[in-house]
Amino acid sequence: MITTSGDAATRTPLNEGWRRFRRNKLGLVGAGIILALFLIAALAPVIAPSSPYAIVLSEAYKSPSPAHWFGTDEMGRDVLSRIIYGARIVVLVSLTSILLAAVSGALVGVAIGYAGGIIDDIVMRILDAMLAFPAFLLAIALVAFLGPSTTNIILVMAITRFPRFVRLIRGKTLSLKQMTFIEAARAIGVSDRRILTHHLLPGCMGPFVVYASLALAGAILGIAGLSFLGIGIQPPTADWGVMLSRGRQYLFSAPWLAIIPGLVIMITVLGFNLLGDGLRDALDPKT
Repeated sequence: MITTSGDAATRTPLNEGWRRFRRNKLGLVGAGIILALFLIAALAPVIAPSSPYAIVLSEAYKSPSPAHWFGTDEMGRDVLSRIIYGARIVVLVSLTSILLAAVSGALVGVAIGYAGGIIDDIVMRILDAMLAFPAFLLAIALVAFLGPSTTNIILVMAITRFPRFVRLIRGKTLSLKQMTFIEAARAIGVSDRRILTHHLLPGCMGPFVVYASLALAGAILGIAGLSFLGIGIQPPTADWGVMLSRGRQYLFSAPWLAIIPGLVIMITVLGFNLLGDGLRDALDPKT
């Protein structure tokens, strides 16, 4: 069968990846959940039924009803409004921290992987020492040292995810730099900087994008865990982890205060995991 020039023009790697991703129903579900999360965060002032900080003590502990779809908390605040505004914290902190860790980790990983030698050995031993500690315990220690604030939580989440991005990109770089096209680029005098930016970094994008989406799920759980322990996002900020922590005190008298934030966290993390699995299948070079 002869392929026309028009067909060849449309069969780009991006188009092929999109075709494979569209066939992954669970991946599309994950993408829909994440898109909904971003829209809710962006439109929070418009779609929230009331202020998430409005205290009405006479409305405390109201169960879910048409007036308050998700009920009210111990201070009479609307739980749905706090869930909606809590999406902003999730998007801001998780996205910023993973973006910071991913960009810095990719640059360091491709640089040391390509350079090799003593620099590679020193950096990897430092990262090995960091990875010797469980990420969540390291995050607790760093927050205890820096203090609980939104800026510090972003920094801590980025630091704890940074070593994994470096190892991922370094490993891919070590594989790619042995390929024939890299040796050919060196042979014709292409500069190291151009090889790094035009050949190695683009070649690492597949696993990089997949891992970044999965790392976002881990970051959301980490942020919620720190807030649950009382050392993450601080009240009265509307945050899902804070809501879950306070809600567990009323698990038997007002169970919606714990169940609803827990379900929202679970669905959001599930969305990122499904999206990551879909991207992995779509970007797999073997397919």
